[in-house]
Amino acid sequence: MTMAEVRVLDVLLHGARIGTLAQVPGDRTLFAFVEDYVADEHRPILGLSFKDRLGDLITTFRPTRTRLLPFFSNLLPEGHMRSYLAERAGVNEKREFFLLWALGSDLPGAVTVMPASGESWPLDAHDQPGGHGHGNALRFSLAGVQLKFSAVKAAGGGLTIPVRGVGGSWIVKLPSREFERVPENEYSMMTLARLIGMDVPALRLIDPDVIGNLPEGIGALNGQALAIERFDRLGDGTLVHVEDFAQVFGVYPENKYRKASAGNIANVIGTEGSDADIAEFIRRLTYNVLIGNADAHLKNWSLVYPDRRTAALAPAYDLVSTIPYIADDKAALNFSRTRRFDQFSEDELSHLAAKARLPGRLVLDTARETVALFYQYWNSEKDHLPLVNAVIDAVEEHLKTVPIAR
Repeated sequence: MTMAEVRVLDVLLHGARIGTLAQVPGDRTLFAFVEDYVADEHRPILGLSFKDRLGDLITTFRPTRTRLLPFFSNLLPEGHMRSYLAERAGVNEKREFFLLWALGSDLPGAVTVMPASGESWPLDAHDQPGGHGHGNALRFSLAGVQLKFSAVKAAGGGLTIPVRGVGGSWIVKLPSREFERVPENEYSMMTLARLIGMDVPALRLIDPDVIGNLPEGIGALNGQALAIERFDRLGDGTLVHVEDFAQVFGVYPENKYRKASAGNIANVIGTEGSDADIAEFIRRLTYNVLIGNADAHLKNWSLVYPDRRTAALAPAYDLVSTIPYIADDKAALNFSRTRRFDQFSEDELSHLAAKARLPGRLVLDTARETVALFYQYWNSEKDHLPLVNAVIDAVEEHLKTVPIAR
C-alpha cells in the first residue's frame, strides 16, 4: 500500500491533536489515539465509550467500512440536513469519512477534524452529481427533522448563518415543511421547562426574514424560526465538550430509538454525575411524559464536560410536544419495564430507580414536584404562549391518560 492510497484526518479535542482517522483502500477507516494522549494521565475525556469497565482508555478499534465508529458517526447530521449538506459539499452522504472532512471545523462539542499535513480535498470525493464542492459546504452538523444551522449574532441584533466553517454560538431551527409551528411549540415547551426549574439555554423566536445569509435552496418558510444559544460554545469562543447518549452507548444514529433505555441513561448519570444531575434527569423524563414528547431518543440526551474530565447532564434541548403531529402512546425509549405513557407511574419510577441504583426517595420526590409545578405553570401560561389550540387540546387529553399526572 502506498502513502498516496491512505488519507489521514487529525482529530483534535480542545484544539489539541489526540488521534487520527485514516482511510485505506476499500473505503475502510481506522481510528487510533496518538501516543501523547494515551500517556497523559490527566487527559481530557473524548467520550465514555472509550473507557473500559475499569475506567482505563480503550486503544484498540476495529476498522469500519464506509461508516465511521459510532462516536464520530454521531457527530454528523441526519436526515434532511445530511442530504442538504452532502449535496452542497458534493459528497456521497454515506461516505462518512469525507462528510466529516467537509464538516469538521464546526462539530458539536470540542471535537474538530482537519486533514493531516494540510492535505488538499481529494477530487474523487466529489461524487455527487451537481455538488457545489467542499469549499461552499455549510460546516454544521447538529441533527434533526427541522433544518438547523450554526449562527452568529449580527451587530444589529439579527442572526447570520455562517458558511465557510465559522462556528456560531446559536442554533437556528427553521420551520418544518411537514408540521405546523414546530418552532413555536418547542419555544413554549422549553419556556415551561425553565419555569419548572430545568436547565434550559437562552432562546427566542425570530422571523426567518431577519436571518441573514440563509442558504440557497431552502425555499419558502412559513412561521417563525427558533434561535437557541449553544451550550457547547462560550462567549469567548471556547469550545465545551459534549457527547450524546448514542455516543456514550456506541450506537449508530439509526438505532437511537433502540439499544438502550431511560434506565440505562439514568444508570450512567447516577455513576458519572451528581444528585443534582439525577434530579434534573427525572425532572426532564417526567416532563417529557407530561407534554407527550415521544421523540426523546438517545441523541436528545447529552453529557457535558465543563472541566474537560468530569461528566454532568447537559442543558435541555429538543423538548417538543410531538403528539399533536403524530399520535403516539409510547415514549421513544423504555422507561424501565415499559415505554407506554399510560403506564408511567410512581411504581415504574421506583423500578427504574432500583434498577439504575438511584436514590428512590430523590426520584419520587422530584417526579411529584415536577407534576405539581407543571400544572401550576401550564394552567397559568398555556394561553400566553405561542401555542395553537390543537397543541393545547392534545396535551390536555393526553394528561388524562398518564398515571403520574393524576
